[in-house]
Amino acid sequence: MVAGETSGDLLAGLLLQGMRARWPDLQASGIGGPRMQEQGFENWWPSEKLAVRGYVEVLRHYREIVGIREQLKQRLLQGPRPDVFIGVDAPDFNLDLEAALKAQGVRTVHFVCPSVWAWRPERVEKIRRSADHVLCIFPFEPELLARHGIAATYVGHPLADVIPLEPDRVGARRRLGLADDDTVVAILPGSRASEVQYLAGVFFDAAARLLRARPGLRLVVPAVPALR
Repeated sequence: MVAGETSGDLLAGLLLQGMRARWPDLQASGIGGPRMQEQGFENWWPSEKLAVRGYVEVLRHYREIVGIREQLKQRLLQGPRPDVFIGVDAPDFNLDLEAALKAQGVRTVHFVCPSVWAWRPERVEKIRRSADHVLCIFPFEPELLARHGIAATYVGHPLADVIPLEPDRVGARRRLGLADDDTVVAILPGSRASEVQYLAGVFFDAAARLLRARPGLRLVVPAVPALR
């Protein structure tokens, strides 16, 4: 398995949890994060290695990322071959790897269909060449992929089983040390280190202006563990 960033690690961790319930002796390894490791995943490289955004950041780490993909491909093909490879999101990294593995007879699954219905629709041909099966989180995606000869299944979003439809507002405020009548503003600069590096200054400047205008505001910043 390969999950390329924090959100992918979260989805892959929930997927692994479901698979382990069905196959208790499942062995999984590759590139992932702490949520996957909680499910017994053997992590060969941390997912943060792939969590880059923007042309400058990609170019800066391009050689390292390509090197990791090549090493992973060789490890999967030259050692004991996996029964299946699952690429979780991160299509720019995973689809090329899936294509190479599929060409060598390894079954490939891509979890989270790239949003070809929104932009870069030409990627659908790359998906067809790369993935034996696609697990979709939106119900309309399997029909779209089927028109291009791609096998796909709608599995829903794993977080739908985790996040309640009616959030516990009182409990959440208590855990965060917020009063019931506090006016709360969430600051959301991103989950990737590069996003936070480029955006945090602007977000916090805006937060400072809000505090000057409304001194009683309470600000909260959700942060992934690696960026706290």
